[in-house]
Amino acid sequence: MDSLKLSTILLSLLSLATITQAQDPNYLVCSCPNTTTFTRNSTYQANLNLLLSSLSSNSTRNNINGFYNVSAGKDPDEVYGMFLCRGDVSNSVCRNCVNFATKDILKKCPIGKVATIWYDECELRYSNRNFFSAEYDSPVFFSNRYYVTVEPERFNQLVAITLSNISTRAASAPSGDKKFAVQQANYNLQILRTLVQCTPDLSTPDCRRCLAGAISKLGSCCDGKQGGIVIFARCNIRYELYEFYNATAAAEAVPAPPPVSLSPPPASGSETRRKGKGGVSTGLIIAIVIPVAVSLVLFYLGFCFLCRRAKSNKYFAQDNDVANEITTVESLQFDLSSIEDSKRFVRHLKSEEPRRSCIKI
Repeated sequence: MDSLKLSTILLSLLSLATITQAQDPNYLVCSCPNTTTFTRNSTYQANLNLLLSSLSSNSTRNNINGFYNVSAGKDPDEVYGMFLCRGDVSNSVCRNCVNFATKDILKKCPIGKVATIWYDECELRYSNRNFFSAEYDSPVFFSNRYYVTVEPERFNQLVAITLSNISTRAASAPSGDKKFAVQQANYNLQILRTLVQCTPDLSTPDCRRCLAGAISKLGSCCDGKQGGIVIFARCNIRYELYEFYNATAAAEAVPAPPPVSLSPPPASGSETRRKGKGGVSTGLIIAIVIPVAVSLVLFYLGFCFLCRRAKSNKYFAQDNDVANEITTVESLQFDLSSIEDSKRFVRHLKSEEPRRSCIKI
């Protein structure tokens, strides 16, 4: 009897592990230009099937850093393809995402010669044109529907600065290594999370240019939005107010620097310089002592004046304190509600997934 219970438990755990491992990747968007199509059962379709099979089989390799490109066939029916997994995902997650994508893309783009599909975990694309040597092409935008209403300009600035900082770090990785970086930054009571990635075969200058081009597009798609993605063929950037990557795995892949913060510029005149080898000059002493003496006299006169008005100002000051407390509470309520908006947006994407179709260009 005990052995039967043990067998049942082991089978249940094995089934749960299988279900977890085979979990479908989180679909984001796909692109299927309707200007180029192929005929069913044609040579191009046969080459496409070979290419997708090659991408799927090579996703099991452990020495490719989540990236692989290949071509199949000969001109004019040659097909070029690639996949790129997010830099923090495991080999098993990458393999599962690519295998799923090779089937899913044919459902969403059944006769397209050019197609690209994106998930949270990976992207896969193929084309009848060689895009391997291109630094970047026309981007695809994907933005959160909710706007930031507390200091949106400061938020935009923080997004741009953080993405620029980690772009330099990602691009500096040696060719063939993962060109991937993430970073967090504090924004009010929330945490901004950012990610950039290039294909490992790009050189440092090409990766930097590609990411700079992606960042420059944020104003066109994502101005003031709580989240956004810009995707080129060879690089992509993303930012959100919720966690969309595995922070632990990302830190192991690429160590992150300290969080970014926007500090006010230092006040002018905050630094003093020592001149000459001798002591302080008489003119400098006079320049310091006289303003200090005048300030003390003005402070004393002002203190006497304020003491006379203490009673009349007492209740006004309390009113201001209450108003400040209300403002703080309202800001807290907004920040918590905006976090919930982001979570609802993610849940909405998942609930709308069966009804979302590819972008037709």
